[in-house]
Amino acid sequence: MIALADCNNFYASCERVFNPALKNKPILVLSNNDGCIIARSNEAKKMGFKMGEPVFKKKEFIKKNKIEMFSSNFALYGDMSNRVMSILMEESPETEIYSIDEAFLNLNGIREKEKFVKKLRKKVMKWTGIPISIGIGPTKTLAKIANAKAKKEKEGIYSLKTEEEIKKILESKDISNIWGIGSRTTTKLNYCGIKTALDLINTRPKFLKRVFSINMLKTQEELKGKKRYYINANPEMKKNICTSRSFSKEIKEYDKVKEKIISYSMRGAEKLRKQKGCAQTLTVFIQTNRFREERYSNAKSIIFDVATNDSLEIVKKAIENLKKIYRPSYKYKKAGVVLGGIVSEQKIQMNLFDKTNRNKRKELMKAIDKINYLNGKETIKVGTQETKKYKFERQQRLSQGYTTKWKELLSVK
Repeated sequence: MIALADCNNFYASCERVFNPALKNKPILVLSNNDGCIIARSNEAKKMGFKMGEPVFKKKEFIKKNKIEMFSSNFALYGDMSNRVMSILMEESPETEIYSIDEAFLNLNGIREKEKFVKKLRKKVMKWTGIPISIGIGPTKTLAKIANAKAKKEKEGIYSLKTEEEIKKILESKDISNIWGIGSRTTTKLNYCGIKTALDLINTRPKFLKRVFSINMLKTQEELKGKKRYYINANPEMKKNICTSRSFSKEIKEYDKVKEKIISYSMRGAEKLRKQKGCAQTLTVFIQTNRFREERYSNAKSIIFDVATNDSLEIVKKAIENLKKIYRPSYKYKKAGVVLGGIVSEQKIQMNLFDKTNRNKRKELMKAIDKINYLNGKETIKVGTQETKKYKFERQQRLSQGYTTKWKELLSVK
């Protein structure tokens, strides 16, 4: 059996952990620059707020109903996610982290499965303050369906045990709510007369494979209780890492654009080292406001002689690329750095004519990462990097870094 542990309204729950006064109050978490709604508490969902909805459209309604709003605090959410996942990995025989707030657990070998997940749920709540729902099923897809049911249960746990029980749920389960089926595929399935999960089960496999794909066939078999997606405790390394931002104000000056590119390069290199990978290619791109009449966008790529995760090397090449595509007559709205062709640190093809002392640089990067981890992000940075820590200008409702900044720890009087 497989269990799916999902944090309830995760971003909103993180805000509540350190501010108990928010309990039972409607909460909205906003995107970067406080533009759109990216998370809602149950109370806010009942009031009709939708994901991705622009805040300005509901400005008067929000003010009238005294709804709590927060700027997205991803440093806090990331740290809280690590705490939750650490508990799940410690207790479960095998764990696959699926997203920032979801994880699949392998329950094989555990006799009293429901008793185990009840205990696990209580431990997560006690140690982190984050409520989670746990759905249990024979496959990943059925565990997802069970999890949706668990969110409506008082105990936050639901297990799909018998074939009759599974059939009953699948009869009323809309095809659009099945894991891995998007809006376009839903439209196509509906056109073929497949509107529920049970309809999909009863469809001929040959037809699904011919009209859709092998993945649809796997989904059908998963709904029948046959495992086609297994727990992957060691996920594959990312093939690309993109670090980019849209600016709140347009930027024309080369030095300011360069500062942004350097910051993105540093962050990308740090992510590379975190997953123990090295990039073979580097792409820098810049673009103006796409809604203006005069538009300009360009990108420049290079291939490293030796795959690298060295911040200094990546920054140097990024600046070289920027110089080739920057045009002083335009105002830029977005820029970014893409590190591609990622391979393991252990599988680098060395170059006979490489003059860089890679062992020395590797130790330097380790030291920088350790200092930044202990003392806060960007404690040590490149001299030409942004002097001020990047902050979205419209993030006016940002909560404290309760678990990520020494100066913002809660103090008890």
